[in-house]
Amino acid sequence: MTPKPFLLFALGNESRGDDALGPLLARRLQDWLASTGKVGPVEIIEEFQLQIEHTLDLKDRELVLFVDAGEGTAAPFAFSAARVGWGGRGERGVGYTTHAVAPEALLGLYVKVHAAAPPPAFILCLAGEGFELGAPLSAVAAAHFEAGFAFCQGLFDSPSLPSWQASCNEPFNVERTPIA
Repeated sequence: MTPKPFLLFALGNESRGDDALGPLLARRLQDWLASTGKVGPVEIIEEFQLQIEHTLDLKDRELVLFVDAGEGTAAPFAFSAARVGWGGRGERGVGYTTHAVAPEALLGLYVKVHAAAPPPAFILCLAGEGFELGAPLSAVAAAHFEAGFAFCQGLFDSPSLPSWQASCNEPFNVERTPIA
């Protein structure tokens, strides 16, 4: 079975306040894609965090989008191309237990596991402010959610690598702190 060309990984934990931004955006985007008839080429996967096994989900994709909430992210969101990384100094990567993997490290693992370049990947990091266990989505994050949803509609309205590259508003090595 051939995978769909476009993959969205929505990361987050709905029990941790603004960390719910990724999964909530994924569900709303799924509904929008279905209502517009554009759902066919898009697969959406919701996870609390990335794992090494997700390298298998990247195979044979044209474009990949990672959506996560971030503390200290410029409002309302940052959108950047993901670069292959290994979790070195100053870079979120693979933990000592490999229990949580950053998008950049997942791309690096893809290279190692599959001996091939990963598909083009991008990160949409939505600005959040409260990540406490049991907290609801903050009003500020709800506004950022709306901006992120409108942005994703544009990305998936006619997905292409040049279009997504032109939409980047953050350089490759800007520090961001996604919430794992």
